[in-house]
Amino acid sequence: MAAEYMHIGIPVTTKKPNMVYNKALKFWVNTDVDAYDYKIEYLKFDEGTPFPEIMHKNPHVAYKVDDMTLYLEDADSVIFEPYLLDEHTRLAFIIKDDAIIELFEVK
Repeated sequence: MAAEYMHIGIPVTTKKPNMVYNKALKFWVNTDVDAYDYKIEYLKFDEGTPFPEIMHKNPHVAYKVDDMTLYLEDADSVIFEPYLLDEHTRLAFIIKDDAIIELFEVK
């Protein structure tokens, strides 16, 4: 298993500049985390988002992985099942050792 750090995700209650809306998942996000020296992804969740409530109030750490299968099996729990973003990319959220972790897989 090899994971590459991507960003920390911080939920906010008010929109920040340059956030874009993801209509399918009902949330706002700044898409260019590399514009911040600290690689922060801000998220604002709208009512009806499929993301679990725990993510609305707690930060997460994101990792790029080649294959998320082993990470999903090793998780204490899966809080957001693997979601296909496009034909090459999927994401999931897990809890491991009391931390929320985003798994971002690119094939």
